[in-house]
This record gives sequence, C-alpha cells and structure tokens, in this order.
Amino acid sequence: NSKVVKRELDDEVIESVKDLLSNEDSADDAFKKSELIVDVQEEKDTDAEEGSEVEDERPAWNSKLQYILAQVGFSVGLGNVWRFPYLCQKNGGGAYLLPYLILLLVIGIPLFFLELSVGQRIRRGSIGVWNYISPKLGGIGFASCVVCFFVALYYNVIIGWIVEPECEKSSATTYYWYREALNISSSISESGGLNWKMTVCLLAAWVVVCLAMIKGIQSSGKIMYFSSLFPYVVLICFLIRALLLNGSIDGIRHMFTPELEMMLEPKVWREAAAQVFFALGLGFGGVIAFSSYNKRDNNCHFDAVLVSFINFFTSILATLVVFAVLGFKANVINEKCIAENLEMIIKLVKMGNISQDIIPHHINFSAVTAEDYHLVYDIIQKVKEEEFPALHLNSCQIEDELNKAVQGTGLAFIAFTEAMTHFPASPFWSVMFFLMLVNLGLGSMFGTIEGIITPIVDTFKVRKEVLTVICCLLAFCIGLMFVQRSGNYFVTMFDDYSATLPLLIVVILENIAVSFVYGIDKFMEDLKDMLGFAPNRYYYYMWKYISPLMLLSLLIASIVNMGLSPPGYNAWIEDKASEEFQSYPTWGMVVCISLMVLAILPVPIVFIIRRCNLIDDSSGNLASVTYKRGRVLKEPINLEGDDASLIHGKTSSEMSSPNFGKNIYRKQSGSPTLDTAPNGRYGIGYLMADMPDMPESDL
Repeated sequence: NSKVVKRELDDEVIESVKDLLSNEDSADDAFKKSELIVDVQEEKDTDAEEGSEVEDERPAWNSKLQYILAQVGFSVGLGNVWRFPYLCQKNGGGAYLLPYLILLLVIGIPLFFLELSVGQRIRRGSIGVWNYISPKLGGIGFASCVVCFFVALYYNVIIGWIVEPECEKSSATTYYWYREALNISSSISESGGLNWKMTVCLLAAWVVVCLAMIKGIQSSGKIMYFSSLFPYVVLICFLIRALLLNGSIDGIRHMFTPELEMMLEPKVWREAAAQVFFALGLGFGGVIAFSSYNKRDNNCHFDAVLVSFINFFTSILATLVVFAVLGFKANVINEKCIAENLEMIIKLVKMGNISQDIIPHHINFSAVTAEDYHLVYDIIQKVKEEEFPALHLNSCQIEDELNKAVQGTGLAFIAFTEAMTHFPASPFWSVMFFLMLVNLGLGSMFGTIEGIITPIVDTFKVRKEVLTVICCLLAFCIGLMFVQRSGNYFVTMFDDYSATLPLLIVVILENIAVSFVYGIDKFMEDLKDMLGFAPNRYYYYMWKYISPLMLLSLLIASIVNMGLSPPGYNAWIEDKASEEFQSYPTWGMVVCISLMVLAILPVPIVFIIRRCNLIDDSSGNLASVTYKRGRVLKEPINLEGDDASLIHGKTSSEMSSPNFGKNIYRKQSGSPTLDTAPNGRYGIGYLMADMPDMPESDL
C-alpha cells in the first residue's frame, strides 16, 4: 500500500511540474506578445500603488505656492525690466502691446502648457521626457541642456555686473564712463586681461547659485519666496515714487499712445514673438524640470495660464515704472532745454533780432512755463519764417526725449540709475534697484541650472551635489572670458548666437514630437487622464496647426534678419570717445557658427545613432509602456539593474523578450506586480499594462 501511495504522489508531482512548465511557457509567450489583459480595477490599483511609490521617492514641492513662485522666478527675469520696456518704446508703445498679447495667446500659453504637461506627466527632466516620447528625438533634451549651459555662462556675468559695489556708490554716468570708457577694450581681439573685481563678483554669483542648487528644490523653493516676491515689492515702491515725480504722467501717456501704423510692420510682430518666446523660458528645459516635481494630478493648465499672465503683467508693471521714470527724466532735460533756449531768445530780443512786440504781454521771462515757451517759439517761427533756421532755436518737446530709446543694459544701468540720482535718498533707491536686479537674475539662473542638472541626474543617475559643483565650477572657469576688458563683446556674441536660433529649433521639434510623432489625439487623451477634464479644443488646433506655422515663420524671419544684418558688435573707440560698429574677425565668425552648431548638434547625432543602431544595446534594455491604458510611450528600462544611458533606448518593435533574471511575480489575486527595478523608482512606465492575463498555477 505504501508503494501505491508513493507512486500516486509521484504522478501528482510530475503533473504539477508539467503545469508549472506549461504556465511558464505561456507566460513567456504572453510577455513576448505584450498582450496581457488586466481588469480595469486591477490596473487602477496598480497605478495607485506604483504612483504613490513614485510620489514618495521623487523630490516634490512643499506647496503649490512654492512651485508657482519658482516658475514665476524663472520666467520673470532681467528681460522684463529692460528688454520689454525698450521694445515697447521702440515699436510704438501701445501698438506693441497688442501684438505681444495676441502672440502670447497663440504661441506663449499653448507651448508653455505643453512643456508643463510633459514634465508633470513623465516626471523627468528634458532628456528623459523626449526619450520617453520618441527615442529618436531624444537629442532635443540634450540640445536644451547645451543651450542652458551657454546662456548660464553669460547670464551670471550680468548678475556679477549688478553685484559690483561700484554700481551702487556712483551715478550711472560715472559708472558708464568708468566701465565703458576706461575698462573696455577697443575691439574683441584685445583681451586686456582679467578685471579682478568682476572676477570676484562672478565667483560670488556662482557660489550663491551652486549652494542653492545643491540643497535641491526644497531649499531653492524657499529662496523663491524672497527672490520672486522682493522684485514686486521694489517695483511697486518704485511705481508709487515715480508717479509722484514731475512729468511721470507724460511718460505713461506716451507708453499707452499707440502708433497704429507701426502694427503693420513685420519687424514689430517678429520682435514681439521673440520676446514672448524668451520671456516664458520655452525650450530651456527649466519649465519641464520644475514641473517634473509636481504630482501627476496637478492642474498644470491653470499653472500655465497663471504664470504666463503674471509674466505679462510683470512686464507691464516694469514698463510703467520705466516710462514714469523716463517721463521724469525727459522733463528734467526739457526744462534745461527751455532754460537754455530762453536765454538765447532774451539775447536776440536785446540785440534787436526779435521784436519785443511779438512777445505776449502776459509772459514773464523770469518764470516761463513749458506752455509759455512753446507759445513764444511758435510765434517766432511764424514771424521769422525764412530767418528762423539761422536762430538755432530748439522746440524742446518732451516727446522728442521720450522717443530716444535706450536698449538693454543702457536702460537698466544708465538711464534708470541716472534718473534715480534725482530721487530723495537716492543711495537707498540705488541699493534697492540693484538688489531687485540680483533677485530677478538669480530666479532665472535657478531655473536655467535646473534645466541642466535635473535631466542629467534623471538620465545618468549621478549624484546631484557632485554634478552641481562640477557644472558651476566649469561654468565659472569658462565665464572668465566675460570678465576680461573685452568681455562685454563676448556677452553680446553669446546673447546673439548661442540661444536665438537653437531655442527656436528646439521648441519647433518639441511641438512636432508631441503633435505629430506621438500624436496630438493621444496627447489630448493623456491630458484628460492626468487633469481629470478634457482641455479646450483651442489647444488642439494651436499645437497641431497654428503654433508650428508661427514658429516656422519666426525661424525663417530670424534667419533672414541674421543674413541681412552682418555679424558684428558695437565697440567703444577710446580715441573717438564713441561707439563704432565692427565686424567679427575670422575666428569670431567661427565661434558664432560653432555656438549655433554645437547647441543643435545633439538632435541629429542622437537621431542617427538610434535610426542606424550604431550603438549595440547588449545590456538588456527594454522599452516600457505607460501605466495608463496602454499608451505606448517608449523609455528604456534595464531589468538587470544597469543604469545605462537613455541613448540606448529602443522602440517597441526593436524590443527583445525580457530577461527573467529579475523575476516578475504574480499575486494570488491576479493583479500583476513588478519586482523593484533600479530605474523604476521614477515611475516612468509599467511593463504590465494591457497584456493578456496569464493562467494561474493550481498551486
């Protein structure tokens, strides 16, 4: 009897082994075919379980306000203070505001929403995001990092200029004479050696940025409470103080008086589009990096609209302050002009060249108002019609002074500061103004460096502290070229050629990758899953039709403008004591071209590598699919635990069957789970979505 029982037990064991082998084969076939069917409820449970793990392990913002301030700090920068007011003044005041607002709605908000969405959806930096959407377009993320690095090199130099104590102690005219007339060389070829004061200031700026970035978003987010809000306090104080100055209303009236004929000029629309593009920081990767630390169900559509309009109204606020100050400054200059010309009129009357009888009796030369002077000027012009040009009298119109635009650093460091010398307690206002510029600059720098650090850390799994120190140290060393006597010319070169065209190309490729490569319909469905509501169809048409056409038009216009304008810079000629346009030398042209090529080079390199399979992927990488209803968004995941670069990513058609060295277990309840993989802690994809159910063992 014992032998019979033993034989029956052996037969049962054999049958059980056969069942196990059969189940393993079917599981292997099912995995190869990627057709595992999972109940909807089980899928949701898995999503919640895996998603909560991701939320816990990836750093996150302490609050929604902290995140909004970080995005505002990144998008609102020095350009809002000096670039936007200059363009508004140059292009017809109110006539510029309308094109800017239209283009903000057509290009700015839709593309800003797009970058926020992909960052929040995928929870990676720019490199991981575009590898995730299309591995062949993974070079977009690398290109963003290169552009960020180029911009960070010279942007921190501008912060170094602001940190220079001399700015706060002297008037704008003295600073301009000291910095431009004495320190700057006559050409880009004359280096003139390092300016040790500026070198120390540049080092200080990089140390501040490095320390803030090492602490991570929790620390930099707390800094944003001050760096993002302080500029608004200063601008509001400046606006209140400026409105109390004589002539401020003249400046604001000039700002909102539209020259409608200028709206028909293509240049106005091109410059407005470029300002919208760069004001929001599109293409840098900072927007994607910041949003990647959000929860997946965050309403990023609200964030996109809010931050975009905060940026717009900040530009308006800064422009109000600038135009109020310029109105005051114009009145000061105008009063001086009237006094000088009035003395000439009195001399002409005494000499008999002008009859006393034509002067209205109510006008007292000892106390002449601007209206009185203009009345006398018009009378003399009519009476002395033929002889009038020989009198050399000036009309002294405030509008003439307001039309004299000052660009860039000239507006911020010269005109603005010189006007502040007329403020009561001017040293205090000077310190406040330059502290505001420091905060605006640092806020943008945090986002720019985050656009470099986050994607590299996510992709290559390096230590953030080490990478931050290396990045900042390398940038400081390269940035020494900007603190030479010829450094200002290099700043101009990098500003003109390292960002404009490369960023345009990057954003065009981003738009194409989402709308046409991944598919706008699938992307809209993903947004519905993530937000809990379907975005307005307005975005569908913007992303698919309008925005790409507008961006391509802007790219063509920029290339044409660059071709018509010979590459060069305005050099300060010491002997002539004036600026003079000079063309770049041959090596300078090579540098300009190299900056543009290097910035965009990662895009074709990564595309060719993946298209031609030039890198042998023998590490067992596997392209994963998303956790949401089988949306196929490829991303390499290494089941063997090798943190390989995303450059080895393969599409779903190129996948090999998984290596079961890391076992994939199945719960008794039927819900599939994954053994924890080193790359899985970022929760980018889940292997078990939409695959056929595997038969369970009798055991």
